[in-house]
Amino acid sequence: MSAQTICTGLIDSEARGLLARLDQIRPFVMHETMVLAAALPPRAQWRIEKFLHTGRNDLRRQIDEFLGWLHADGRHASPEEQQKRFVRIRLQFNVVLSQFDLFTEVVTQRSEHSTGVWLSGLDALAQDALRVGVPMAGDVDLVVYLARGAGAAIRRAHTRLPGGHPNPVGIIRLPRERMIGSGIASSLIHEVGHQGAAQLDLVRSLRQEIDHRAARTPDAAWGVWSLWISEIVADLWSVGKVGVTSTLGLLAVVSLPRYFVFRPTGTDPHPMPYLRVLISAAIGRSLYPHRQWDELAATWRAMYPLTGLPAEHVAWIHKCEEEIDDLIDLLLHHRPPAAGGRELGSIWPLRERQPDRLLRLHADWGNDVGRMARQSPSLVFAVLGQAKAMGLISAQTENAQLSDLLTAWAVRSSLDTTGRNSQLVRDRRASAPVSTLSTRRR
Repeated sequence: MSAQTICTGLIDSEARGLLARLDQIRPFVMHETMVLAAALPPRAQWRIEKFLHTGRNDLRRQIDEFLGWLHADGRHASPEEQQKRFVRIRLQFNVVLSQFDLFTEVVTQRSEHSTGVWLSGLDALAQDALRVGVPMAGDVDLVVYLARGAGAAIRRAHTRLPGGHPNPVGIIRLPRERMIGSGIASSLIHEVGHQGAAQLDLVRSLRQEIDHRAARTPDAAWGVWSLWISEIVADLWSVGKVGVTSTLGLLAVVSLPRYFVFRPTGTDPHPMPYLRVLISAAIGRSLYPHRQWDELAATWRAMYPLTGLPAEHVAWIHKCEEEIDDLIDLLLHHRPPAAGGRELGSIWPLRERQPDRLLRLHADWGNDVGRMARQSPSLVFAVLGQAKAMGLISAQTENAQLSDLLTAWAVRSSLDTTGRNSQLVRDRRASAPVSTLSTRRR
């Protein structure tokens, strides 16, 4: 046989092999086992399945078109041309697999005993944390999964996935070692803050204002605030929703060897850990005035004294510290166009999250987990975190209560969804023509 014939046969076989492997990729609802309470939010599940289904169908169409070409005009094409077209198809196949694998991590953990239900409860916390006092562009669903390591991350909704397609949901990765204390709310809501900031276009509008300020005061620290603003805004979101729970959680994450706490960040958008904790405490002091913020900042400075650092580095840190209050003032008085003229400092639940108010709620709720489960998840995490900060509950009690609460929110979410779906079926039947209902009964 000629090289042309052999090449066509080999490529035909490989292309049909791609089709066979593509058909083995089944929807998650057909091969993942989980209790109903651990399931993804239905709208998020639908968006993920639709996204993957569309990708598989597009790829199947491309393979069919390629095979049609290969056995028609492509029979006379050079082996080089046949191979070049097939390689493009195979690269697209790998993109589809990458997208599937991305969501597999999110879905598979829902089958883990206890963990799957807790993740569903964290989905509810994430969705609650995204809501602030102004409407936001877009309709976003958030889902959570766990990973090894100390850091959290988010792949925001509508950002580009492998292959260039927009992500159908926001995917938040949390460190497994942080389950389940209130500190997990600090990491989770920080990542939610990245999504919220994108929907309100906060980073762009704030950076413009900060850069304008930096141009007027070139010797000050405003240039570094501009570099760090995306992470500072996410920390603001977290403090705004759960108060001191956020700063204490951040402190736990960045409690590192001295070298890393004081290391200059270069082009890294994450603030130097030493300054980041102080910025978080300053945000809390401005939003929710209380002596705890100054005590927390003083404790952090005592844990990491500046002694032993190079003099020029200490001078730069002092300069930044002196300008933290000006930075917070700019943040809270900023009026992002997407917020309809509202100041950024006014979109948080300010009255409800005041420390004394949180402590009163804790005293009022007592240990009634059922009552707590009827509250918004972010409020409950703020209350329990505040109570633990004041020494009113132990880490063990907090862990036990949050385990029960995450389960309760997961169950409530699944039952609410089942009820809505049942009502939707009843409404559709009630509005259907009599002839249609009669036909169905027969």
